[in-house]
Amino acid sequence: MGEVTAPDTRRHHGNRYGRSEDARRAVLEAADDLLVEHGFAGLTVERIAATAGVSKQTIYRWWPSKVDILLDALGDDLAEELVPPDHGDLRRDLRQHLAAVATFLTTADAGAVFRALLGQAQHDPALAARLRAEHVRGQHARDRLPFERALARGELPPGTDLDRAVEQLIGPIHYRVLVTGAPVTRRFTDDLVDRFFA
Repeated sequence: MGEVTAPDTRRHHGNRYGRSEDARRAVLEAADDLLVEHGFAGLTVERIAATAGVSKQTIYRWWPSKVDILLDALGDDLAEELVPPDHGDLRRDLRQHLAAVATFLTTADAGAVFRALLGQAQHDPALAARLRAEHVRGQHARDRLPFERALARGELPPGTDLDRAVEQLIGPIHYRVLVTGAPVTRRFTDDLVDRFFA
């Protein structure tokens, strides 16, 4: 009977079949962290590679530029952090979701990535189009979910304009974060929900 060998438990950062998920996550997390530390202008592929423990060549094989890395990171972060809860109660769902949106935009590293990409998009029409197509529309669809569920449960009257409802609640948060710089407290987001129901 042949000798049984233990499986190889070493981590592989990639192979000829494509990028390893561990290496991909390391790159995306490094990009998030370094953007917060150095800003958009100070973020380089060299720094990302060194922090993630991969080669520059590996990064360029997967992503054409640092903007592509940030867009990829943002997609993961939005899907992980900004999916609205489903408690079966619209007011509760909205209060929790709006608070999460505010936290994401004001304190999360991923929110800093989003703000940086929005700023860069003001001078880059191609990036603006990609950001809207790849992420803003997808997040808008997630923001609609509590309203769609409430409509199906009969909590909202038929014919409710769900897109307008999303803008009415999410828009003021973005305005404070991106335009006025006013604080976005839990009291503020809860008040938005209460006004919606009033």
